[in-house]
Amino acid sequence: MLAKRNAPARGTLAGLMALALFLLAGVVPAQADAGFQRWIADFRKVAAASGISGSVYDRAFRGVTEPDPEVLEKARYQPEFTAPVWDYFDNRVNERTVQTGRQMARQWKPWLDRIEQTFGVDRHVLLAIWSMESNYGDILDNDRAMRNVVRSLATLAYADKRRAPFARKQLVAALKILQNGDIDVGHLSGSWAGAMGHTQFIPTSYQAYAVDMDRDGRRDIWESVPDALATAANLLAKNGWRTGHTWGYEVVLPGGRKFPAGRMTLDQWASIGVVRANGKDFPRGSDRAELKVPDGRDGPAFLAVHNFFVLKRYNNADKYALAVGLLADQIAGHGGLVRDWNRPFTRLTSSETEELQRRLSALGYYDGEIDGKIGEGSRNAIKAFQAQFGLTPTGHPSKEVLSTLRGR
Repeated sequence: MLAKRNAPARGTLAGLMALALFLLAGVVPAQADAGFQRWIADFRKVAAASGISGSVYDRAFRGVTEPDPEVLEKARYQPEFTAPVWDYFDNRVNERTVQTGRQMARQWKPWLDRIEQTFGVDRHVLLAIWSMESNYGDILDNDRAMRNVVRSLATLAYADKRRAPFARKQLVAALKILQNGDIDVGHLSGSWAGAMGHTQFIPTSYQAYAVDMDRDGRRDIWESVPDALATAANLLAKNGWRTGHTWGYEVVLPGGRKFPAGRMTLDQWASIGVVRANGKDFPRGSDRAELKVPDGRDGPAFLAVHNFFVLKRYNNADKYALAVGLLADQIAGHGGLVRDWNRPFTRLTSSETEELQRRLSALGYYDGEIDGKIGEGSRNAIKAFQAQFGLTPTGHPSKEVLSTLRGR
């Protein structure tokens, strides 16, 4: 009735009928974004052509009336990571993430045994990925971080020209996940870009690799830790993970020479004077390795072998793969770096970093989470404190700053 009274122009009938459903259901407030609603109505045809039923589509978009402004803000301000390399690793490989990883290894041992046996991927690597992606699941309880995946992807598809092709593809995949019954729309949550669950899979990767490890009939990476860890293991296994092999080696470089940019065998690296930092010999064999010096020649150096590049299939960044490898090694009890990152200050422990944040918060400089992670908010708070008390405003979370704070 409503669609007929509007006498739609040719080609818009399906879209207006879909919009009418929202209006009749009383879910579109007066301030709803009309352009966004038209986009939703038009995209219904795209979804239908991909096999999405009308009932699934309407249920997924019920209550989605306008773009998510925070998604657009995060998408707009995503510069490449330019902070010093130590900042990236200190926030991800530290006492807290190692201790929690060991605790999780004990807690989930029976499942990790099965996953490791099924997929051949080292459990400590899976735990490190879990830490990197969602802080062992803690991020899933953070309402500020988790969002409606359908709304987030629709927002990007509608309002972000650069990400629109990606977002449209991921949105169709998310709707297929709903249609398959693995999760209901009320629990289909993810990051601003649509990464989902404990191990942060985008919808198309979920479709390709998701595993129902606990055999409950659903591939639930949101609430089932076994499903999430098995899904990560499946991705690595299908991309060529070599069981029983490491990701790489910390090494010491001989001075006064240049090194090749490509891969050579470990024997060839050894022949030009590259040795393991822990003093052990390289294993015999034909493994080919590539030199990585993320902190320059004066910082830690690594020879990355095959499994390092498999880790990059999860996230195509050297720093990510290196952080996973280093964290996995420490969770497994192999120790930390022989040569530390180049920092212009004395590093804090995780508990000291939390104390730093608490003291800055008590003085009114910081209003973020007390999580032991130094992000932009913490650095700005440190700079403000340093400036007010006549210190050089570096923003570094140093023992010197904490000592000054303790005296206030």
